[in-house]
Formats: sequence, C-alpha cells, structure tokens
Amino acid sequence: MALSVNGRHDDAGGFRVKHLVAGLLFATGLGTAQAQSLDALYQAAHDYDATYLSARSLAESAQYRAAQADALLRPNLSLGGNTNIGRVDTALGTASFNNRALQLAGRQPLFNRASNASIDQAQRELEAASLRLETAEQDLIVRVAQAYFDVLAAKDALATTRTSKVAINEQLASAQRNFEVGTATITDTREAQARYDLATAQEIAADNDLRNKRIALDQLVGRSNVEPLGLRPPVTLLPVLPADAETWAGQADAQHPSVRLAHLSLEVAQLETRKAQAGHLPTVDVVGSLSDSYSSGGSSGGSQLSRSGSTKSASIGLELNLPLFAGLSVQNRVKETLVLEDKSRNDLEAARRAVSLGTRQAYFGVQSLQAQVLALEAAESSSALALEATQLGYRVGVRVNIDVLNAQTQLFTTRRDLSKARYDTLVGGLRLRQAAGQLKPDDVAAVSRLLGQ
Repeated sequence: MALSVNGRHDDAGGFRVKHLVAGLLFATGLGTAQAQSLDALYQAAHDYDATYLSARSLAESAQYRAAQADALLRPNLSLGGNTNIGRVDTALGTASFNNRALQLAGRQPLFNRASNASIDQAQRELEAASLRLETAEQDLIVRVAQAYFDVLAAKDALATTRTSKVAINEQLASAQRNFEVGTATITDTREAQARYDLATAQEIAADNDLRNKRIALDQLVGRSNVEPLGLRPPVTLLPVLPADAETWAGQADAQHPSVRLAHLSLEVAQLETRKAQAGHLPTVDVVGSLSDSYSSGGSSGGSQLSRSGSTKSASIGLELNLPLFAGLSVQNRVKETLVLEDKSRNDLEAARRAVSLGTRQAYFGVQSLQAQVLALEAAESSSALALEATQLGYRVGVRVNIDVLNAQTQLFTTRRDLSKARYDTLVGGLRLRQAAGQLKPDDVAAVSRLLGQ
C-alpha cells in the first residue's frame, strides 16, 4: 500500500491493515534506546534527584544536632592563662613586675531539668528527621512512577493518533474513488479530508507531549533517552487489598509519617513546657580547678624589692544556683508553652483528619479507576465490532462515510482512554499506599513485575 502526502493511496485495503501500521509506527517510535524498568529508574532517581538528596542530607545532619544536646550533661573543661608585665613610677623610684598564671577549670552538671528536657527534645527531633526522610522517599516513588507512566501514556496516545490517521487516510481514498466513479458525493470526501487534517494536528500535539514527558523523566532519573517498558500482555492489574476503605484509614492513622510527626511535635511541645517550668528549679554542678601562677618584680631608687615566687592551688566543690525572681519571665514562658501545647494537639488532630480523608479519597479513586478499566475494555471490544459492522454497511451502501469515521474515532479514543486508565490505576495504587503511609520500595518492584521484559 502506497500513501501520498495529500491522503491518497493506491489500494483501499481492509481495516486489518491499521494493526500492522500501528505496530510499525510504534516500533519506529522506540528508537534505539534500551528499555528500562520502573524499578531500575527508581534506583537511578534515588541517587540523583536533588529534592530527595536534600532531604537525606538534612536527615543525616539530625544525628549531630542530637549529639550537641547530649553535651549539656557531659563534663566541660577549659584551659586559661595570662601574663602581665608592667612598671610603676613613683616619687620614691621605679618598680616593675612580671606575673604569669595558668588555670584548668572543669564543670560536671549534676542536676539540671532544663538540660534533660533539651536532650529529650533532640531525640524527638532525630526521630522526626527520619520520618521526614521517609516522606521524601515516598514522594520520590510517586514522582518517578507518575513520570514513567506519563511517558507510556503519551507514547500510546501518539501511536493511537498515527493509527487513526492511517485508517482515516484509507477512508479518504475510498471516498475519493467512490466520488470518481459516481457512487458517492463530494461531501464524503470533504468529511474524510477534514478528519484527516484534524488527525494530523492531533499527531503533532501528541508528538510534542511525548517529547515533553520524556524530558521530564530524563531529568528526574538523571539519564538520557530513557525508554520505559510497557505493560506485559495480557494486562493484569494489581488488586487493592484490603478491600475496605475503613481498614486503610485505620492503618493510615497509626502509620502515616505526618501523623507520627504530629505526635512527635506534641511531645516536643510538652518537653518545652517542662523546660520552662525548670526555670524555677535549682541547678547543681560539680566544679573544680587547678592553677599555677608565678610573679616576680624589682625596684630602683630606694624602693623595697618586691617578692617573687610561684603559687599552686587546687579546688573542687559543689555549685548551687537557685533562681529567686526573674521579672515574671519564667511564669509567662510557662503560660506560652502551655498554649503552644494546645496548638500541637490541634495540629495532631488536623493531621489525623487530613490523612483519613486523603486515604479514603485515594481508595475510592483507585476503585473508580479499576471500574473504568473494566468498562473501557468492554467498550473497546464493542467499538471494534461496531466499526467492522459499519465498514461492512458502508461497502454494501447502507452506511455513509461519516458513520465509518465516527466509528473509527470512537474505537481509537477508547483505546487511548483504556491505556491511560490502566496507567492511572497503577499510579493510583501507589498513591493509596502513600496516603496510608505504607508505600515502600517493594511496591515499586511489584509494579515493575507487570512490565514487559
């Protein structure tokens, strides 16, 4: 079959030709890039994505912040020294002196409730950093999966558009031949030409959309010319288990990182109140010091010579510091922290409600997508049969050209929508697990197993 630029070809052929053309066009679109699985691209993004790497660095720094807080109850040592040289002129004469001193001082806290609360807060912040990294990893999984299936959907849309264009071209040639032999009007030809021109415009848009989706995926995983693997036929989507929205919502309330973060924030606020209340309590430290000093001097003009020599000393003891009055700052600080505790409790409740709502919405969204897939699979089969019947009716003269064009459009639109619904269902399943706080790299591997080798 030879195709021409203006839409003519030499052989009318049958509808079966478009399946072969679609395969050729689809294969041409793959290019020379090697196909890669979702799991492999996720691993690539895990080591490349700047947003995730930033979150990982922040999480790694948290351990050092916690270690800084631990130092509040550890010994502190300091070494100090000084030297002074001077001269004094008087009416009786001139005196000079030279003093040197070296001191080692240490302090070991014994009782400090504020420091204890700060250490506990640092531990909560360390746990919170781990949860934030978990959230960032779940977000990375969803972003990679979305970009991956966006490319597949764009490829399928382009292949469908090109196949539809070939089929319309066949119908255009048939209409032209029928008009030339006088069995059809010019209207059929013009309708087919209009559909062909529209298909050309749709092909250009689909090709540009695919190019943009590829760029987004390449940038996310740090590779060039990434070629995602398509779904392995026969397509079987993963079931949603457990099949109950309330069970998912209950699991989310206990496991979701945002809820656990809100719990930790409440604990930090409660510890802040304890720290503020410690402003009324004493602190007790063990203090000690070692010192060695030396002084020498001399005089002239009849003044008595200064004594010279060295002095060594050592001391150890307890130091008590009891606050008595600080201008009501401690009382007001306690009142402030109590109000902030209430805020943290409300934030926790808001997080629970948001997670519960998001999980339920994600669950019913996946359920709806699965139902759409089943409906579109049935619609594809029905549309294919309807097109064959319409083409047969057109050949025997009981159907007109526009009926065939409409049937073709319906079939190709259904195929495109079915492909997109399948990809959306897979991504929706990952989003559901993210909404419930259960999304793990193993879930990526499970989806990756559905893809072709």
